[in-house]
Amino acid sequence: MMPLFLVLAAVVTVDTGGIAVLPLPDDALAARYQGQETLTVGGHAIVGVSLDAAPGTQEVAVRTTEGERTITFEVVAKEYPEQRLTIANRRQVNPLPEDLERISRESELQRAAYARRTPLRPDLLPFKQPVEGIYSSPFGLRRFLNDQPRSPHSGLDIAADTGTPLSAPAPGTIALTGDFFFSGNVVYIDHGGGLVTMYGHLDSIAVEAGDEVDRGDVIGTVGATGRVTGPHLHWTVSIQGVRVDPVLVMEAFERIGGVEEPDGG
Repeated sequence: MMPLFLVLAAVVTVDTGGIAVLPLPDDALAARYQGQETLTVGGHAIVGVSLDAAPGTQEVAVRTTEGERTITFEVVAKEYPEQRLTIANRRQVNPLPEDLERISRESELQRAAYARRTPLRPDLLPFKQPVEGIYSSPFGLRRFLNDQPRSPHSGLDIAADTGTPLSAPAPGTIALTGDFFFSGNVVYIDHGGGLVTMYGHLDSIAVEAGDEVDRGDVIGTVGATGRVTGPHLHWTVSIQGVRVDPVLVMEAFERIGGVEEPDGG
């Protein structure tokens, strides 16, 4: 007798700004999303979903020893709260022409850092928070600076005292350091596989481009440089060039490390 029902696998749903954590077949050789090889950790494809992604079904192409197969997930729109900040230095809200030239140069360096695609590292777990503190500005906030709309908050702000050491969440290579107009003193770490992290508003920088760092190595100290209202760390996590919520990445990597079945975030 034919069964009266079929047991279907749960559909993974992912908020805009979140990540899809997709278990791969045991015989998977590679996975690609939107033309790029995905970050793969612990037998899972990790896909970043941008804040402006269109809702709907998305596909990951998986190459296995048996051929090609497709894994799908659903993107759903998430409405993030507003945040209104008052910036005393008006130049940091409405830059002068000479500031715009500097910002343009720095933007090219930032894009190049996020675009790095180096070999996947096998030692990304666990993925640790770089400094302890209160989450003063969560990821995704729709920001208004001096009542002027700006791009959504693409990172996580962690409040801490100036001079507090911060450490690398996982091994990697220092991709970029510098003093930037908006972000102040910055450090970028390339963790391989398209995973790049950024640390902004630092008081001091303890590394140089090209340095290799291990999990827990001090890379600088918390500060209040650049466009800020007080001392904090601005932490950005980018997967294949897509900024995603660092909290979701930490949680997903923890679940993978604990051999639990994760879902979308």
